[in-house]
Amino acid sequence: MSMILYILLYTCFHMVGDMIAVISALTEDKVFVVGHDWGALIAWYLCLFRPDKVKALVNLSVPFSLGGPIDPTVKPLDVLRKFYGDDFYMCRFQEVGEIEAEISEVGVERVVRRILTYRTPRPLILPKDKSFWGPKDETIPLPSWLTEEDVAYYVSKFEEKGYTGGVNYYRNFDRNNELLAPWVGCKIQVPTKFAIGEQDLVYHFPGAREYIHGPKFKEDVPLLEEPVVIEGAAHFVNQEKPQEILQLIVDFISKF
Repeated sequence: MSMILYILLYTCFHMVGDMIAVISALTEDKVFVVGHDWGALIAWYLCLFRPDKVKALVNLSVPFSLGGPIDPTVKPLDVLRKFYGDDFYMCRFQEVGEIEAEISEVGVERVVRRILTYRTPRPLILPKDKSFWGPKDETIPLPSWLTEEDVAYYVSKFEEKGYTGGVNYYRNFDRNNELLAPWVGCKIQVPTKFAIGEQDLVYHFPGAREYIHGPKFKEDVPLLEEPVVIEGAAHFVNQEKPQEILQLIVDFISKF
């Protein structure tokens, strides 16, 4: 029971509530928000629930369609299993303790290196035979944008706190969709800029490119500017192309 209650604290409401508390502690004014990956998803929720707190939004990698309010009877994880199978990484994260035990066996440093250097549009599949992680004696070279100091920092934090906090939000994916039922059909009424790497696995999710470049994204986010696809970048676009992303952010927020 304690584990169930622990996971429930990772709902979209709790996350946005924490953000509101931080914003309120810092200022009485609206703020600029920049989000990436799950941070982008929480930023979408923040703008959906409390647009009065946000002056403008820059979101990276995760469009509104991935996790935005849809039919509450649909389970997003069932949809992902249909496309990618049970070994798709989000599906593998569902059983409490299973992926944590696998990470412990493989080693935190190897896991950090493999995840951060995963630069392919192919879906992230984690077979239960642990073959994704590769042989323990295999060297995993780092790209130019990632340093040994970066890896050491991530490793130290995950060794200190574990991975449960990091994967618990995935365990609330279906639950959050149920909770978002009152907002189905609502729009993001905040000026928004969106960017994604051309090699980002999210960009290659089924229907993602059609959504990003088609009319539906603009319908969902009426104040959205033209989305930007960053050439030569994958999922960690803000780290891979820091100057391009920084310039994009500065150019956008300077309008306000």
